[in-house]
Amino acid sequence: MKIRVLIVDDEAPARARIRHSLKDEADFKLVGECNNGREAIEAIRRDPPDLVFLDIQMPRLTGFDVCAQLSDHGQPLPFIIFCTAYDQYALKAFEVHAIDYLLKPFDRERFQQALAQARTQLRCAQPAPADPRLTELLHDLRAGLRHDDRLVFKQDGRVILVHASAIDWLEADGNYVRIHCGSDAHYVRETLAGLEAQLPLDQFMRVSRSVLVNLDRIKEFHPLFYGDYTVLLQSGAKLTLSRTYRARLEKLLQKRT
Repeated sequence: MKIRVLIVDDEAPARARIRHSLKDEADFKLVGECNNGREAIEAIRRDPPDLVFLDIQMPRLTGFDVCAQLSDHGQPLPFIIFCTAYDQYALKAFEVHAIDYLLKPFDRERFQQALAQARTQLRCAQPAPADPRLTELLHDLRAGLRHDDRLVFKQDGRVILVHASAIDWLEADGNYVRIHCGSDAHYVRETLAGLEAQLPLDQFMRVSRSVLVNLDRIKEFHPLFYGDYTVLLQSGAKLTLSRTYRARLEKLLQKRT
């Protein structure tokens, strides 16, 4: 029986690299490719593969989110090889919990090692709902990333890590978010709500539907009309505080004084 493989990555070149590397592996059969987490969940539920090469950092739903949603609904999880450019905390967690990963960019030898690990695991055990190793991994990673207070995202083929303390404000722009850090700005394919969930709740606050601000960067408030305010940041940027968000912001600022 051939090992049925699904590739999940939001970058076409990354999917192509894994696809090409699998061509000479007679005991592996590629059954599909997905370019986001939602497609991955649907594909795994519809026709469960034996093995998934799963990218971690994807827009909207990360690789961890994919695993969590499948586990929460009792879906038997296939064997997963994470493809990641994450920090050392994540890599250590993978090693401790014995779940394999490929650190991008990986070479042919490392890819072969991952395939060998998959062969061994698939011969010895059947996938099971809520694999305890994966549950522990997700818990540890989420706890570690909350304390780490960093955003990790892709930009122009690079993996960018930005500390929350370096961010002035964020603004939604369609399916993208612009992250302002002093004189620098990062344009990320992500939702504002998705990034907001990754940032410290006591440090970042919405001032309007499309703008999220670092409270430590606020310099002054100036009243406008109908209960709105101009928010002046230390960088000189001027934002508008909608009256809808005024009470929440005042309450949060009171806690910090």
